[in-house]
Amino acid sequence: MTTVIIDYNSGNLRSAEKSFQLMSEELKLGQVKVSNKPEDVVNADRVVLPGVGAFADCKHELNSIMGLYEAIEAHIKTGKPFMGICVGMQMMATCGHEHGYHEGFNWIQGDVKIMEPNDKNLKIPHMGWNNLNIINSHPVFDNINENDHVYFVHSYHFEVENNNNLLASVDYGGKITAAIAHENIIGTQFHPEKSQSVGLQVIKNFLQWNP
Repeated sequence: MTTVIIDYNSGNLRSAEKSFQLMSEELKLGQVKVSNKPEDVVNADRVVLPGVGAFADCKHELNSIMGLYEAIEAHIKTGKPFMGICVGMQMMATCGHEHGYHEGFNWIQGDVKIMEPNDKNLKIPHMGWNNLNIINSHPVFDNINENDHVYFVHSYHFEVENNNNLLASVDYGGKITAAIAHENIIGTQFHPEKSQSVGLQVIKNFLQWNP
């Protein structure tokens, strides 16, 4: 089995690669490869799309690599597992409102909007650890418990149109989306590769997930 982490010049992939490789080796599930080659994405058993930075910038960088978006869509259409992390999750939305209006991939309907905490003492970006509220069960969240801590760095969040797509949230001056899913797609606003044992469990579950 091959898991491809997509490299499109939008973030440091070292920690993600290390965490996915660690869990893949533990499970004896083959190799983890960092790549921006469309053929690698098409041939992968699982694909991970990380993202750090602004919505539009990440989308532009991804689209600048010829054939990469089409390869991701082809992978998803086969029904094989796909994970988006942080802005990699946000780009799944219908649109993003970071520095203007930007169309997303519309794989899961909803808008990415600026966080506006009810408590004005809460800082934006939301940076650090927060407790998960589990909303809908999902195989990738097996052995993940209510109030488990995960790590965030973001100023915008995904407001889903259909609550059936919402797996988990956190409270940061209001309800903030932490994880979403639809069919063979899952996304986390938090960084599993930086969330210690809880994040490793999410990665482990993803590597074993058969939608």
